[in-house]
Amino acid sequence: MATETELKLELSADAVDTLLGSGLLGSPISVDPLTSIYFDTPDRQAWEGGYSLRIRTVGEAHVQTVKAAGPNRAIFARSEWETPLTGNTPVIDYTTPLRSELDIEDGTLVRQFSTLVKRHRWNVDQDGSQIEVALDMGSIVAGDREMQIRELELELKDGKPYTLFTLARRIEALVPIRFGVASKAERGYRLLREQQTAYKAEPVHLDRDLRVSASFQVIAEACFRQFRLNESIVINRPNPSALHQARVALRRLRSAFSLYKVILVDAESQRLKEELKWLAGVLGEARNIDVLIARVGNSDVKSRLLEARDSAYEQVLNALFSSRAKAFMLDLNEWLHCGEYLALVETAEIRNGPVVDFAIDILDRQRKKLKKRGRSLVEADDEHRHETRKAAKKFRYASEFLRSLFSSKQAERRYEKFIQTMEKLQDELGLLNDMVTAPTVIHNLELESHPDVESLMVAGNSEKLITAAQSSLDELMERKRFWRG
Repeated sequence: MATETELKLELSADAVDTLLGSGLLGSPISVDPLTSIYFDTPDRQAWEGGYSLRIRTVGEAHVQTVKAAGPNRAIFARSEWETPLTGNTPVIDYTTPLRSELDIEDGTLVRQFSTLVKRHRWNVDQDGSQIEVALDMGSIVAGDREMQIRELELELKDGKPYTLFTLARRIEALVPIRFGVASKAERGYRLLREQQTAYKAEPVHLDRDLRVSASFQVIAEACFRQFRLNESIVINRPNPSALHQARVALRRLRSAFSLYKVILVDAESQRLKEELKWLAGVLGEARNIDVLIARVGNSDVKSRLLEARDSAYEQVLNALFSSRAKAFMLDLNEWLHCGEYLALVETAEIRNGPVVDFAIDILDRQRKKLKKRGRSLVEADDEHRHETRKAAKKFRYASEFLRSLFSSKQAERRYEKFIQTMEKLQDELGLLNDMVTAPTVIHNLELESHPDVESLMVAGNSEKLITAAQSSLDELMERKRFWRG
């Protein structure tokens, strides 16, 4: 088994031409056609089990590669197993997890899809580190479906991880780049299914022997991946579901920063938090209009809202394509893996401590905070209930991030009951919040005097909702804690 440390960057067709003509990387050491065939069982047992298997052909050489694809699809580093073959028939033995973990045998594998690319390859010396750069141009083919590929992979062969980002910045100064978070295998499996319109948060898996800092990296990568998958949809066409999920991803990442604030005391952590707040705010403006549009029928006010949404989505695209956002994406990922927070003396004891104890403390503190804020929702004002809603959301995110650390049957049963009650509470607090915020959004859009404005208001009995939310919150506090035995 080897560990692959790499950055994957997505390029436009124009960017590829510019990069190849720039001489930035020098002359390629090779330009080869690559054909890769991906195999799995008919019910896709390998992929569902967290692995991909391909056989790549270069000239007359065949290499089988098994890669870890889950449950956390790593952006920066992942495990892989390579085996030379004499042909395009998979060989599965106990040297790979397909046999040792999933009990998959040779004869059960069938072809799923293939990739056909031309690969330019360079060896680059960046500040003493050896980096292999590979530019792939071609397509993924699954039956009668096809997807174009234009991606640049920077793989660290020897040296310091930060040099990958140094090289990425040199490239970004020449052509626009975006971080790739989906492997060729994932995109191939996606081709086999109907195209998704949005990507919800995937389960986060944390090993119990992780250090606290490593657990934060896993969580932050998962949030960034969700954002990038949905951003890729949003920049191609207006899509309310994808925009909502991109905003959710940023909100989850902001919560992760807050939950781990005891180890994030460096100046860069604080700056990145402000950048997250800025970007989430831009997406929030468009999201507010999407929510209003969902409430109205085919009336004149809908036309006004659609015009406002077009303007809001234009602002979203301006932000996503801005130099500020692009710099933020590079800064965030470099800081996450190479930042000062990973070496501060004052946080070393906590940062290098056991994640389970840290998780228990986080969940206890979030529960206590929600209990304190929600003691008397009936007597509280709107602002206080809004703060209770935010505390509930943060508690839920913490629970979703950390639940895999508590995997006994008892913990699973408790978690299911906990999350059902939490979802009910969030729905009730969310509807109350919509009742309060709708007039502000309507005012900002200058629609107060519109004859159809009533259709934009949230219907419901606020007193009954407050009582129901209080009941759900009290029920949540009575639930046994899934993170404690």
